Amino acid sequence: MAELSSNLLFAAFILYLVATFVFGGAIRDKKSINGYNRWSQFGIIVTIIGFAAQLGYFFTRWIAAGHAPVSNLFEFITFFGMMLVLAFIIIYFIYKTSILGLFTLPIALLVIAYGSMFTREISPLIPALQSHWLQIHVTTAALGQAILSISFIAGILYLLKVVDQTVKSKKTFWLEFVMYVLVVVVGFVAITTAFGTMKYESVFSWIDKEGANAEMVYKLPALVVPNEGELLTDGKFSSGIELPALLSARKVNTLLWSIISGSILYGLIRLILRKRIGAALQPLTRKLNLDLVDEIGYRSVAIGFPVFTLGALIFAMIWAQIAWTRFWGWDPKEVWALITWLFYAAFLHLRLSKGWHGEKSAWLAVVGFFIIMFNTIFVNLVIAGLHSYA
Repeated sequence: MAELSSNLLFAAFILYLVATFVFGGAIRDKKSINGYNRWSQFGIIVTIIGFAAQLGYFFTRWIAAGHAPVSNLFEFITFFGMMLVLAFIIIYFIYKTSILGLFTLPIALLVIAYGSMFTREISPLIPALQSHWLQIHVTTAALGQAILSISFIAGILYLLKVVDQTVKSKKTFWLEFVMYVLVVVVGFVAITTAFGTMKYESVFSWIDKEGANAEMVYKLPALVVPNEGELLTDGKFSSGIELPALLSARKVNTLLWSIISGSILYGLIRLILRKRIGAALQPLTRKLNLDLVDEIGYRSVAIGFPVFTLGALIFAMIWAQIAWTRFWGWDPKEVWALITWLFYAAFLHLRLSKGWHGEKSAWLAVVGFFIIMFNTIFVNLVIAGLHSYA
């Protein structure tokens, strides 16, 4: 069953990739409106088949594990990618905008590929997760984040259309920074795949935050080592930079490798294109309807915000009260969920009360997505807390 689950996830990945190219063909059709034509109809069919395959992965893994597969970083991030595709499918049938597929599916592919770099092993749930609130809280929170993330795609499309790429400015810098971060994710997938193919592994003994002896396994060469760490594997590279027990050295090491590999890849892309990535993508938005994209961004937040509120705050507080006998404890994950909620509340306030439409709204959507990703990735990878099991 576990093997079938993995094959279905791989099939979904390939189908999403094919659909991306099909949507690319849709927007190149000069007779289309916002890229809506036979190409786009075929693209959405392939996307739906891919989503069905990933849904099959989700339920077969659930059967194999005996619990909802959202209990570790691999499972949660791949589920988030699936919800992102679901949100796109729903919005596509409302607005019939193919260019949204051309940009959303690659983001979903990056998310799924990123999640697939973490351990895929099915392991028993720790006591804190042995509750039906696991699937209720986590799946609802992921769905809310996915719907909110569609506003990021719409925001990027809007900014690619309106930001003048012929001159250097703060706008071109920050838009290009977004492209750089996306490339960093690609770099992480590439470097992890490379060392995974070589079956690289090094083991350190260390002193954890409880003062106990433990072992830490690295899948990438160590740029940083754990608290009072000692290399146990002969012939493996390790540096002398030691991190406190508060930080997970292995996860910080992964983050450093992501930045290094992504920066090198970004430099190569710039060298080949001889222009900013944003400038290279701008021609794709030539026939884009700005008002339509702005509305998609707003509707995504208007729908995603209450779903996120329900899953990430209300359901989370109920589960925390049951599991830890307190509904709030200022855990890093809880704090950043609250920050995310406050940000999107401010987004809606500024748009509805202050008239922040168009470009201002697009920049807010981009910032909001980075807050979601910070909470999903950085807080899980670097900051130790009650949610570190994720």
